Amino acid sequence: MADSSRPKVLVTGGAGYIGSHTAVALHEAGFMPVLVDNLQNSKASAVDGVQAIVGDDIPFDTLDIRNAPELNALFGKHDFLGVLHFASYKAVGESMVKPAMYAANNVGGLGVLLEVASAHDVDNIVFSSSCTVYGEPEDMPVVESAPFQRAESPYGWTKQACERILEDHAAALGAAHVALLRYFNPIGAHPSAHIGELPLGVPNNLIPFLTQAVSGIRKALTVFGGDYDTPDGTCIRDYLHVMDLAEAHVAALQWCLAQPDDASVIRPFNLGTGKGASVLEVIQGFERATGQKVPYTMGDRREGDVVAIWADPSRAAEELGWRTTRSLETSLADAWRWQEKLNQEGSN
Repeated sequence: MADSSRPKVLVTGGAGYIGSHTAVALHEAGFMPVLVDNLQNSKASAVDGVQAIVGDDIPFDTLDIRNAPELNALFGKHDFLGVLHFASYKAVGESMVKPAMYAANNVGGLGVLLEVASAHDVDNIVFSSSCTVYGEPEDMPVVESAPFQRAESPYGWTKQACERILEDHAAALGAAHVALLRYFNPIGAHPSAHIGELPLGVPNNLIPFLTQAVSGIRKALTVFGGDYDTPDGTCIRDYLHVMDLAEAHVAALQWCLAQPDDASVIRPFNLGTGKGASVLEVIQGFERATGQKVPYTMGDRREGDVVAIWADPSRAAEELGWRTTRSLETSLADAWRWQEKLNQEGSN
């Protein structure tokens, strides 16, 4: 039975990759995560994994946050201290061919959530944003004050739009506390291998495709573009361990709770390591960390991809007391351990 003495936090998209890992971090910090997910891009088995790690019953509802009556009933059932909002579509490539679907879900879903949360006087919001809000940045590493460029994809545009909506929401409410977490590229899995990234169908992200290629599930990893203006010609990203990212969400929630009750505060935070790694460097790091050979081929550039981006995470260190502690190779080793478990279970 769930521990009723813990303060409750709503986690939308709670059965997803980042949401499930953040649920673990919340529980470890003394909160009770209440998870909701429509299971369109996730599986309920992730909730079982969270419960196995924390040794507690975690409340979970299969619910689409765009369903206002059901969401309102959930808020009526629980006294939420705050909301961690992950529920959204997140594939850059898919957003290029289904932009309206991304707008309806990502922007529309946030609108419903904010209306319901406000009606129940829940004003602490941690928003899952993205480094895609910066577009193709002019300077590196990227700082939070960098001006937004034109988004390279409809996915990136929805994150820009959601941030603006949250700014307007906080201003209108007069007493909202909002952390905008602009994270870079989360990878890895919980070291227990009870939870990890579990894409349905063909993976959109680099690491699950890589581990499936190594496992023989996919023929080979396609590296999209080898002619970029980077040292080895491949795209550069800032990869951070998903548990480092999960812990950042707890720190952001605690930051929200520490803000004055009678004032609105909204603050963006970059979440990354501060170091970029190219796709080929990730492949080489994986081979070092696991001893496994990665089959890959070079392909054409993928529409919507930014060439190179990595974070300046100084603000998160100074104001949230957060910084990454796990290395790229640790992240890759944890990702492979998770994939090996999926292989053994036949769960791919």
